[in-house]
Amino acid sequence: MASSVKPFDASDPAFGHLDARSAAALLAAAGDIALVMDSSGVIRDVAVSGAEAQFADTNLWVGQPWVSTVGAEAKLKIELLLKEATVAGMSKRRQVNHISADGVDVPFSYMTLRLGRSGEIVAVGRDIRHVSALQQRLVEAQQSMERDYWRLRHVETRYRLLFQLASDGILVVDATTLKVLDANGAAGTVFDEPADRLIGRAFPFGVAPASMRAVETLLATARGAGRAGDITIAITGNDRGYHASASCFRQESATLILIRLSPTEAASPDATAGSPARLLDLIERSPDAFAVTDLDGIVLTGNRAFLDMTEMASQNQVRGQPIGTWIGRPGADFQVFLSMLKKNGAVRLIGTAARGTHGAQSEVEVSAVWVPEGEEPCIGFTLRDIGRRLANNPAGARDLTRAVEELTSLVGRVSLRDLVRDTVDLVERHFIEAALDLTNNNRTSAAEVLGVSRQSLYVKLRRHRLVSPGVDRDDDPVS
Repeated sequence: MASSVKPFDASDPAFGHLDARSAAALLAAAGDIALVMDSSGVIRDVAVSGAEAQFADTNLWVGQPWVSTVGAEAKLKIELLLKEATVAGMSKRRQVNHISADGVDVPFSYMTLRLGRSGEIVAVGRDIRHVSALQQRLVEAQQSMERDYWRLRHVETRYRLLFQLASDGILVVDATTLKVLDANGAAGTVFDEPADRLIGRAFPFGVAPASMRAVETLLATARGAGRAGDITIAITGNDRGYHASASCFRQESATLILIRLSPTEAASPDATAGSPARLLDLIERSPDAFAVTDLDGIVLTGNRAFLDMTEMASQNQVRGQPIGTWIGRPGADFQVFLSMLKKNGAVRLIGTAARGTHGAQSEVEVSAVWVPEGEEPCIGFTLRDIGRRLANNPAGARDLTRAVEELTSLVGRVSLRDLVRDTVDLVERHFIEAALDLTNNNRTSAAEVLGVSRQSLYVKLRRHRLVSPGVDRDDDPVS
């Protein structure tokens, strides 16, 4: 077998009178560990350089076959190293893992050489832990990039689904050229053309001449202020009127305008600015999520922002579901809200978390009002996304600190026994979630990280509702 090592061109003058002691010192210095063996691979001597702490028992190797000092997975590599040295005089480098004194695998890169005619073999190894650490970091970085890639793919899929299912016409326009970059199917219906034929055209088009000036003002206001309110416009060839609004946003290095066209409804004689119908319309269009539940927390209705937060497409999908499915800890936070509402009639700016059906999460402030009287007693929830204004601290610590502060605010209104129980449950759930996230949701590894048995972890997962009912205990994801 050909060696990849290039020997010295003229070695006799330098090494011709090298004695045995100097040769041994040279071999020991060439690597971090050197083994002298007979032709059958039995270790006769060991030299260690800078690795005594890892291999305090190397003297015990003397008199043992080299293959007996490693695990089963490295035996074949050692046999190849010995065979190559016997046949060709020198082997290729191969990685062999030794078990250190504290039980940790330490990787070495070994090369073997045959000495003279007696058949003795020398193995010289280099400690390559730093190389393995770099390789591990590279693998972790690649896995992180792949997770981010698939997360972006899922987000894009949800965006396209919501974009196309929206009942209002939506156009995405370049703020500089006013060319349409994207349009949904409802926009094609508004202008009576296929949506793909709208892309690339300069907006406004298809607008009645009487509404053209109002649309131009709407776009100019959106570019200057970032958002422009509703105006009513007419579309050429369309008998219906439309509410038009525009929002300006940045994407990469470009400024874009999102234009929304929703059909106007027939106005009733009492549809004035202060009418209940107008108020309901404003709530429906509010950027803050709003939901109404019965006194047991079952959702009766929610506005568009609430549907966006829960990642649901229609009212029918959220109606009849517990609001705790998406807000706070399932089965826990709502009971806190309920006790505070019964006592005070309202709660204000309670920080908690919101979860979408497809996995999106956000930090929210919850305010609620209790209306127990009337034909249909109910609770109104207002939820404001505050994720963008949170301090740049670790998310897990921030969530845990805020939750404990919220429980602290209940002192005097809830018994100490209940407060301690809820705090312990909160901290326990937090660390279980952290362990699951650390182990990529591998429950067996998470149990080892937490120092509990698998059975104990499954009990806690079910108690905190972190596992779906009916999931087999052995259905851990493959790590």
